[in-house]
Amino acid sequence: MAGAASESKTTYIPLAGCVDDGWSKDDEATATCFCGAVQLAFPTQGPGLVDTFICNCTDCRKITASMFASNFIVSDTHLAHLRGRDNLKTFAQSRSIASGNTMTNYFCSTCGTLMYRVGSGFPGKSILRIGTVDDFHLHETKLRPRVEQFTKDRVGWLRAAEDVKQVEGSAYG
Repeated sequence: MAGAASESKTTYIPLAGCVDDGWSKDDEATATCFCGAVQLAFPTQGPGLVDTFICNCTDCRKITASMFASNFIVSDTHLAHLRGRDNLKTFAQSRSIASGNTMTNYFCSTCGTLMYRVGSGFPGKSILRIGTVDDFHLHETKLRPRVEQFTKDRVGWLRAAEDVKQVEGSAYG
């Protein structure tokens, strides 16, 4: 299915979770938590879309319960909470963050989906998860990662992402 989605010029919004009201336009799209209580609108191009990346750091591995996180950075001035802002709960810490800065995680309090992270070292920016984006076509196109960071922490059975800049530590400071 991913191949078909990447070759198509149209949106691909499958039923993934409990709601199906996500949307995608030329320059903006939605990201929704699994239960549908929280929905964000974000830009799919600059200047609001800052970058896209894969992170293999130990913090991202633990918080996603996976081997890496696929992320995109958005300027806060371009991020809109369409619904559920009051449904978000936060957890912040700095102990395991490589830079020593505080990272605040914003989770849906109903289903637990991590919607985004805000780092004290990146003022005015939010780090969203590509997997929350409703239009799966964007995963293959506009949100395809450009950078893979913390490659030193990548699991041995996973290869480097193809045609993506490889960075041993943090690509962002």
